[in-house]
Amino acid sequence: MRTRDGAETRIDKLYRIIEQSRYSVHDLSRTELDPINNLPRFNMPLELGIFLGAKRFGNEVQKKKRCLILDIAQFRYQMFISDLAGMDITAHGGDPATMVSRLRNWLATVSKRKTIPSPALAADSYQRFTLALPDLCEQAGIDAANILFADYERLVLAWVQADHGRAVPA
Repeated sequence: MRTRDGAETRIDKLYRIIEQSRYSVHDLSRTELDPINNLPRFNMPLELGIFLGAKRFGNEVQKKKRCLILDIAQFRYQMFISDLAGMDITAHGGDPATMVSRLRNWLATVSKRKTIPSPALAADSYQRFTLALPDLCEQAGIDAANILFADYERLVLAWVQADHGRAVPA
């Protein structure tokens, strides 16, 4: 479980999360210009770089890491991060349903899990969860407008464990 530590810098938090993660997803399309400074946000490419460094230079556990690299178009990334040439970038066309499908199929391949729901089932479950969230928050005594990620995560896990997600083998 992740805890807040005021003494932990953001970069140290990223290092810790990446170190503990077996799988990682990086959407390079999330490099849009900041509306205030008109500069691109490069958090996703930075996180991908840290992940690739952990995989390349880490111990045997780190070398087993797997990642999915997404972008809007197959070769768009070459215009701003050409050093990734030759890597398997997955295009999603900016469509959330396509993104869910690509992610689901990747997880089904790399995780070898038997209970990953189909993209349609995942989207349906997410929609039902989103509709139920205000009631779930009220039942838990949580302000839905200011929900902490930790509370959101607990509610999602409880939702799935109660079989509201109806995750069936795909």
